[in-house]
Amino acid sequence: MGCFDPWLTGANAFDVCAAGQGAPAGWLERRRQRLAALLVAARGSAFYRQRLGRATPARLADIEPASKRDLMRDFDAWPTDPRLRLSELQVFLADPSRIGQPFLGEFMVWQSSGSSGEPAVFVQDARAMAVYDALEACRRLQPRWDPWYLGARIAFIGAIEGHFASTVTAQRLRRLNPAMAANLHALSFMQPTARLVAQLNGLRPSVVSTYPTVAVLLAHEASAGRLRIAPSEIWAGGETLTAGMRRLVEARFGCPVINSYGASEFLPLASQCRLGVLHLNADWAILEPVDEQGRPVPPGVAGHTALLTNLANHVQPIIRYDLGDRVLVRPQPCACGSPLPAIEVQGREDDMLVIARAGAAPVHLPPLALTTALEDDAGVFDFQLVQVGPKELTLSVGGGAAAMSRARTALLGFLRQQGLPAVRVSAAPGGVRVRGHTGKLQRVVAQALATAPLKDRLL
Repeated sequence: MGCFDPWLTGANAFDVCAAGQGAPAGWLERRRQRLAALLVAARGSAFYRQRLGRATPARLADIEPASKRDLMRDFDAWPTDPRLRLSELQVFLADPSRIGQPFLGEFMVWQSSGSSGEPAVFVQDARAMAVYDALEACRRLQPRWDPWYLGARIAFIGAIEGHFASTVTAQRLRRLNPAMAANLHALSFMQPTARLVAQLNGLRPSVVSTYPTVAVLLAHEASAGRLRIAPSEIWAGGETLTAGMRRLVEARFGCPVINSYGASEFLPLASQCRLGVLHLNADWAILEPVDEQGRPVPPGVAGHTALLTNLANHVQPIIRYDLGDRVLVRPQPCACGSPLPAIEVQGREDDMLVIARAGAAPVHLPPLALTTALEDDAGVFDFQLVQVGPKELTLSVGGGAAAMSRARTALLGFLRQQGLPAVRVSAAPGGVRVRGHTGKLQRVVAQALATAPLKDRLL
């Protein structure tokens, strides 16, 4: 089948269940052994061979952190398999018909969204995918009568036109499991909201999987009486899920919102327990919260960023990788009884934009739909979009006048598709950039923050 090993997945599932029970010593020993194996495998990467030196599992902090830019700049020296060449992977990724298909018959490939200003390409083999599958199956909250959700009608809502991790995963599941294919539907959040609502009303999904801001959009549509679905669960991930978002969505749909935390670099980083707390899958991933100087921060303190080490992926090693998320490790064990560390995450902070329409309900635009339009259609990744009026946006773009022209054209085209031809998009004066409450740059900023005093929002 390509990139799927049922025996390995089953063995990992048994191990994942065992590691989630008992004392922390169980997952700690597993992590030590897996880190040792990763460091051996990583010496097959020319990039990491230069960095590892005499690194041992006990001295992980001696390894210099790596950024996305470092790794992409020297991509062909990064993988341990010489067949993985960036030029050939880019040809593969340029073909939307191959989403969810294995590269060279044995590797799953996806690209990041470029939320930090630069996209990246990630490759997983069957070994890594078996770990991801086991973690998803065993640690995501699920009904006991259907642990693999084979009887559920699942609607995934996202950017389905690109080789993004969530979309690739959904298409891979459809290909591997014909029984699930009929009940797993991928819907684009790039289409007009009315069309998305009509599709959901027709499908009547029992599970909706999407981003927190899209879940909020659906809650607004349900409150207005336009969306008429009754899901038993809503899966949220890919953005920060605030307590207010959770309350709003759960109250409107009368079902639990199950949060998760993942990244293109490691899909299932953390799963929610029965108390709503995220637990790091620490038996397969190491996450080090650090301050602005790269020094570790103590439990109970949110880091400026977090360094990720992926213990499952040996074909494209990820060791002390700057993930860009602010992570806090709780100092006390969770009351749920799990031995795995409880964490809090502040990831993407982009805002939902609400655009006024004369004589009609306002249109809610999820930030990921806006950023996807600019990244995919205009090829720009260094930008910020700020709402400065009910129907007025300002756009700042790195890369000069040509990049600005492409970005503005793509954005106006997307707005027309949403039934918003009268929205004005102008260049931001002086390239003003707005920071969120954590101090990090936001890429989509709502009107409430945009109108804050200048001293609170300028770089």
